[in-house]
Amino acid sequence: MDVRLDELDERLITLLRQNARRSISDLAGDLGVSRATVRVRLERLERSGQVVGYTVVLRADAVDQPVRGITMIGIEGRVTDGVIRALGGLPDVTAIHTTNGRWDLIVELGTATLADLDAVLRRIRLIPGVNNSETSLLLATPRSARARL
Repeated sequence: MDVRLDELDERLITLLRQNARRSISDLAGDLGVSRATVRVRLERLERSGQVVGYTVVLRADAVDQPVRGITMIGIEGRVTDGVIRALGGLPDVTAIHTTNGRWDLIVELGTATLADLDAVLRRIRLIPGVNNSETSLLLATPRSARARL
């Protein structure tokens, strides 16, 4: 279902990003609409897949992955799906993104120690089809509007 977001939907999503635990009454008050309107909008956004869930966003240093990084990966040949499957099987991989430009994939990693990060990077480099990679440590996350689902 293709749902076009209007200004009210966008304002509702903004409020939910700030605090997804707010009551429908509070949301309605801030938006200047009825509770029924908020409830209908939320149901429509969920049904259409625009809103896929509500979750807790933790400070990066509050989780058990104090060492975080992003790895840009170059792939040789037409084996991207296999590389993605292999990466998806690694517990330290928290997200996989396809991209354009110099790199084929961008992978988010989280480990307990630098030695663990080194070990997962070695495993990634051994995946058939991975021909190049570059990793940067994430030092701090001053702002994040997305949560892992």
